[in-house]
Amino acid sequence: MQGLLNEWRRTNYTKNVTPDLTGQDVIVMGWVHEIRDLGGIIFVIIRDREGKVQITAPSKKVDAEILEDIRKLRKESVVAIKGTVQEANQAPTGVEIIPKEINLLNLANQPLPMDPTDKVKAEIDTRLDSRFIDLRRDNVSAIFKIKNRMFHTIRDFFYENGFMEINTPKLVASATEGGTELFPITYFEKEAFLGQSPQLYKQMMMSSGMDKVFEIGQIFRAEEHDTLRHLNEAVSIDAEASFMDDIDVMKILNNMLEQVIIDINEDCKEELNILEHEMPVPDGPFPVVTYDEAVDIVNSRDVEMSWGEDLSRAGEKALGDVMGGFYFLTEWPSEIKPFYVMPNSKDPTKAHAFDLMYNNLELSSGATRVHQYDVLVKQIEEKGLNVASFGSYLKAFEYGMPPHAGWGVGADRLAMVLTGVENIRETVLFPRDRHRLTP
Repeated sequence: MQGLLNEWRRTNYTKNVTPDLTGQDVIVMGWVHEIRDLGGIIFVIIRDREGKVQITAPSKKVDAEILEDIRKLRKESVVAIKGTVQEANQAPTGVEIIPKEINLLNLANQPLPMDPTDKVKAEIDTRLDSRFIDLRRDNVSAIFKIKNRMFHTIRDFFYENGFMEINTPKLVASATEGGTELFPITYFEKEAFLGQSPQLYKQMMMSSGMDKVFEIGQIFRAEEHDTLRHLNEAVSIDAEASFMDDIDVMKILNNMLEQVIIDINEDCKEELNILEHEMPVPDGPFPVVTYDEAVDIVNSRDVEMSWGEDLSRAGEKALGDVMGGFYFLTEWPSEIKPFYVMPNSKDPTKAHAFDLMYNNLELSSGATRVHQYDVLVKQIEEKGLNVASFGSYLKAFEYGMPPHAGWGVGADRLAMVLTGVENIRETVLFPRDRHRLTP
């Protein structure tokens, strides 16, 4: 019966079909990428996760039944093919497979909603509407292979540096940082919200004695942005560490990203080539620029910025044009930072807070946190927030909260940097923005 695997099992991914296997039989499984029927010979390119391989069916060497089966194939149909490997200098990978058996697992409908060979260009909305096919394109799958390597390295880095992985709730009773950018939901008889950040829970873990924790998970922001760098659902990489300050966790972040870049250069050479993107390993620690210096730089580039303001989009671009690459932006004004950020004891108008930037793109925010209960309550009140809304969180500060610091990194923005794409939607499998809730 057509469509069943039965005893069929893949023996090799296409990438592993090499001249070393000449004369051996293999079974490859994947999608029909291209078909060329020249009458006396048929060429079929089979694509799987690892690459492509050429199936060559000369009428003089292949049974007529096999040729008939091949001619029934359509682009993007799913097949399993058993055949003999032989060297072929003219084939794209230097080898070809002479087919002996074909199992058509699923015949694709025609016409396709978009062209996965990329010969016919499609707009981003068309691509996202048919994302399952869009992901079959080499340059799109390359993005997610690099992103996979990014997460792999990050998790390894955390484990090797003594961090414990945690998972915090995404259904919350109140805002993490105040503000109105929340998605309300009905939670039985109550109103609840989708979590903006694991921040409060990370800090509570410091009181638990876990010492160093990390989380990689979804965050939700109900901001009405419509830009190339904002989404309403994103993945955040968060870290928090006891008995450390902002300088300590900046070093951890610096080292982690350096390792990510080293590993991607080592393990994703092919994907970087497909994307025509270079990601040089940083030469030494990331530069540091203070907020005061940033204000001067921005104004020197004919972009108005007053002390105490957040960076505008024009300000980010002006600063990025001067700094370039990765750099830390430190000593932010306390007034524009969240209530849990530690003010500078020598100058309370400034905070022990930093952002990590890449050119004009903000990748991360971090800080030394307030660990004293009284100071925290005072800062919550000064921000105009209701202390009672933070009751569960504040309890953790009454019974032995150590000094601590941490940061969060936008995983999808980091993937933009690592792959060289300019639209954050390219780095997310199924992006959610103010216009898109499907697929």
